[in-house]
Amino acid sequence: MTRDELINNNLGLVHSCCKKFKGRGIEYDDLYSAGCVGLIKAVDNFEESLGFKLSTYAVPVILGEIKRLFRDGGMIKVSRSLKELSQKAQKLVDEYKKEHSDDIPLSLLAQMLGVDVYKASEALNICNPVMSLTTHTEDGDKELDIPSVSLEDGLIEKMALSEVLNTLNENDKKLIILRYFRYKTQVETAQALNMTQVQVSRREKKILEQLREKMT
Repeated sequence: MTRDELINNNLGLVHSCCKKFKGRGIEYDDLYSAGCVGLIKAVDNFEESLGFKLSTYAVPVILGEIKRLFRDGGMIKVSRSLKELSQKAQKLVDEYKKEHSDDIPLSLLAQMLGVDVYKASEALNICNPVMSLTTHTEDGDKELDIPSVSLEDGLIEKMALSEVLNTLNENDKKLIILRYFRYKTQVETAQALNMTQVQVSRREKKILEQLREKMT
């Protein structure tokens, strides 16, 4: 199969990855363009000798390119349409406060903007300045480190795992699903697959080793 055919045959992966980031402040066309760059990189660097499908390798690369759009010197990029909505929202907020000496209800703001409440809230949040995570103490400035879970990294692992599981034969896939997705014991899994508990234990160990090798 030629390079162009590989790229065209896997464009569905790009759409699948992009859908996970819809509504997060970047236009879909921009997400798709970045995802295509990732797919091309994956195709150009893929080694079939590694023992797994192109899609397994491509998903993290595609998501990595999409994530670049959300990084700009530590700040999140905002689409032009959301910026325009944000400016309009801020103008309405200022006019309402000047006339009523009070904050505008979010439901009213949404109605005036012609969007739902969620979109109006998002537009207002774009208006707000970035909160500083530096506190001022007698000993000088101190930076606060706030731990957070990376949703993108979790998404990469989930999608890559899904692809790797699809490389297993039907019995091995059933074993892993029963043990780790339906939380069955080895004894219950053995009964469902017409195996002994010892066979399940040994086979499970081998499958996990295969999955770890392919995932890394």
